[in-house]
Amino acid sequence: MKLFLVPTPIGNLKDMTFRAVEVLNDVDLILAEDTRTSGKLLKHFEISTQMQSHHMHNEHKTVKGLVEKLKSGMSIAVISDAGTPAISDPGFLLVRACIENNIEVECLPGATAFVPALVNSGLPNDKFVFEGFLPVKKGRQTRLLLLAEENRTMIFYESPHKLIKTLGHFCEYFGEDRLVSVSRELTKLYEETIRGTAKEVLDHYTTKPPKGEIVICVAGKK
Repeated sequence: MKLFLVPTPIGNLKDMTFRAVEVLNDVDLILAEDTRTSGKLLKHFEISTQMQSHHMHNEHKTVKGLVEKLKSGMSIAVISDAGTPAISDPGFLLVRACIENNIEVECLPGATAFVPALVNSGLPNDKFVFEGFLPVKKGRQTRLLLLAEENRTMIFYESPHKLIKTLGHFCEYFGEDRLVSVSRELTKLYEETIRGTAKEVLDHYTTKPPKGEIVICVAGKK
């Protein structure tokens, strides 16, 4: 009776740990954010454990049933499409329910996109705040106004087609000279990190539209 949270590679399959493979082989059930994406990963590592879909659209409905399965003695692992489950991905609701029901929870260490992006950025990393994805519409302005006063390094996730808009908002709310670092396609073949002021990085991506997964690190207010 145990819930495991198992990080999976954010790009490079060599970043899968021996322990992650072992746990995924040993558990009774794997909960995957997208069974098609995870199916390829499990096939690569020759893992044949039963898999079930567990994503943001169904996790509210399935938590109770999963807790019952765990109480019956099953061991279950949660994986997301990439990185550590529950970090801007499904997992939190189930973890909370397990803790409330005295079910043991164990999170394995492993890949998380924001850590290499932060270390790569050259921005202060002794104190930082992880913001994940900014609100798309409602609450976005309120959040940006609040963060304009934040003095710790801030970390954001963003999709490529919204990066220009977000960098524009950083120029507007934080100032064009605020230092920014954008890491793209981490651990993959075309990995890159572009550093500079918010305006310089915005200008770069205005002429070179970005592709792939993106992490933005922004210096705090001085």
